Amino acid sequence: MPQRRNPTESRLTVCRHLELDRDLGGDVPENGVSRIMTIQRDWGITVIGGQLKGIPPGIDSIPIGQIAGQHWNLLNGDLPLPAAVIRESALRQNSRWMKQFLRFSGALLCPHGKTTMSPQLFKRQLDDGAWGITISTVQQLCVTRRHGFKRILMANQLVGKVEVRYVLDEMANDPEFDFFCIVDSADGVARLVEAARERSPGRPLQVLIEGGYAGGRTGCRTLEDALHVARLVKQGDPFLALCGVEGYEGTLQSSQATETIDRVRNFVRFLTSVAVTCAQENLYVPGPILLSAGGSAFYDLVAETFNAAPLGGRQKVILRSGCYLTHDSGMYQKLDEALRSRLPNSELLGPGPVPALEIWTYVQSVPESNLAILTAGRRDCSHDAGLPVPLKRIRPGGDDAPVRLDSDYQLTGLNDQHAYLRIPSANSLRVGDMVALSISHPCTTFDKWRILFLVDDDYQITSAIETFF
Repeated sequence: MPQRRNPTESRLTVCRHLELDRDLGGDVPENGVSRIMTIQRDWGITVIGGQLKGIPPGIDSIPIGQIAGQHWNLLNGDLPLPAAVIRESALRQNSRWMKQFLRFSGALLCPHGKTTMSPQLFKRQLDDGAWGITISTVQQLCVTRRHGFKRILMANQLVGKVEVRYVLDEMANDPEFDFFCIVDSADGVARLVEAARERSPGRPLQVLIEGGYAGGRTGCRTLEDALHVARLVKQGDPFLALCGVEGYEGTLQSSQATETIDRVRNFVRFLTSVAVTCAQENLYVPGPILLSAGGSAFYDLVAETFNAAPLGGRQKVILRSGCYLTHDSGMYQKLDEALRSRLPNSELLGPGPVPALEIWTYVQSVPESNLAILTAGRRDCSHDAGLPVPLKRIRPGGDDAPVRLDSDYQLTGLNDQHAYLRIPSANSLRVGDMVALSISHPCTTFDKWRILFLVDDDYQITSAIETFF
């Protein structure tokens, strides 16, 4: 094989009277909220070696920044398989889609870092115009802080003494650290006030009231409960500052699509009612009112509803979608198709997200006429939201380029290090063939890899990213 080188309307609408940026080159508007972010880390300093999955054996140590200089090509067999790769062209398309959506919805993006836990990809998202980075745990916060990120939304309860002290000490040590967390109970407020009084960070801890729903996760279930917590936050001045309202709608699923949409809309309207009532009682600190929800499934409904909130234009709508960047071939593909079907004139936003993340494997055995066994398994691919999808194959020495696989090829099961692939006949695949799997649910694929490779459309390795799970 040759070497490969190189304002608000009642519905979210793509306004016809606006001039579309066909080049998709502009920045996401920040609606007057300044974005403070500096990166202190040298991305090329991490040293990797053959002890990590996907790195060629015999490599004792190589700075990650020198990966491109190795001239590795996945299709030439330069990497041991399984290996995880991200296609650069797909990343660019997915970034363009989100930038266009944000431009015309007027929302801001604070992508959830837990999806990739890759500071290199966080920086890419911020360079694309993201307002900040969302995290769920203090470990994730430590990663963002170590890499110099300044604006962080913790979309989770901050509870433990060690964790709260860490946040407050970071606030004291870095005046530019712009941190937000959520609270949903009187006990939670009391713990934060007590810790802030003890650690004296020099400024209030910024919090959002979390709304929830019956049978769901965290969050106040009623307007009365939410207002009670908000009033306690107000009383916690100067240690706490109420900055907005937050919730998560992604688990409001139903077997009927219309019922799911109704549930999501009603929940976001509930969050809006909390936000409006807090404003009427003058519970917020001066400045914008942050309204945050919107995972990777229903962010259009969230933006539409929050934008319509009667808050005199004070609201800043913060979406938290993280999976858009790499997308998938399963759960989020279906959710994205539904999302785009809800958007009027969605085609004007340009091509939608496409799968960027692939797991490449070898065929190691064809023990039966319609069964091939691949060299990847549960340790390499997500399987919590559906099995991986056979995408393409290449026969080293036989094919000039990867060949797409049709629906006759289906993955039927995974062991720790093996995948069961149903094939049309024994001649369909041979031992040594390379097979690419696309995945469903990026979050639980990223957490299985310490190093993932970025590749061009010829599968030349252009760089690598590291993760911190």
